[in-house]
Amino acid sequence: MDYQQTLLLIFIGVLAGFINTVAGGGSLLTLPVLIFLGLPPALANGTNRVAIFLQNIIGIAGFKSKGVFIFPYSLWVGLAALAGAIGGAHLSVQIRGELFNHILAVVMVAVVLVTVFNPIKNPDKALEQLGKKHQWAGIIAFFFIGIYGGFIQAGVGFIIMASLTLINKISLVKANSIKVFVVFTYTIAALVVFILEDQINWFYGLTLAVGNMTGAWIASRWSVGKGDVWIRRFMLIMVSIMAVKLWFY
Repeated sequence: MDYQQTLLLIFIGVLAGFINTVAGGGSLLTLPVLIFLGLPPALANGTNRVAIFLQNIIGIAGFKSKGVFIFPYSLWVGLAALAGAIGGAHLSVQIRGELFNHILAVVMVAVVLVTVFNPIKNPDKALEQLGKKHQWAGIIAFFFIGIYGGFIQAGVGFIIMASLTLINKISLVKANSIKVFVVFTYTIAALVVFILEDQINWFYGLTLAVGNMTGAWIASRWSVGKGDVWIRRFMLIMVSIMAVKLWFY
């Protein structure tokens, strides 16, 4: 890999890290670039997880530095997603399909519309639903989210944020902080599967991670300062781009 490819990966990584941390869909930038650089799709998918894993370590630190962290609920839903991701990652190395992309495009639009136009426009701590019933509902939901996240990373952020706002009435800023922890947790399982399947190019993955980590640090601190309104706007833009790409390309 020459210096131009290295700079391209870092640049795309910064964009993807920012997008993944604020909303979701950054892998729709990184996966095509990795494939363009010569990696087969399954290898590109595994390589991308290295950057995602390191990105979310930085994202967690960024949110915690701003005092935004929900524990232990983040841990419970993270472990549920991890369990689901094991099966999803195994599935990922075997299945691809245009129909899947079309279905995903429709799901992404539905998820973001519910999230962006949620009637709870200014949720606060008093509205949060973190009792046992809602925690168990979240744990079950995140097991299935983990299956999808293990299968293919792209767009999982939208689904996570929609689940947290609908089930637990958590603000988008706090939902983002939980999201980076959950993705970090289940990516551990996905990484193990891809390593065992020998589906990781470590040089490309670590190079991309430099950019992803930079973007995640910027985004985690920016989103806390901007609040829910800007996150909603950013999500609407990104999901529109993602849906068009999935459906037509």
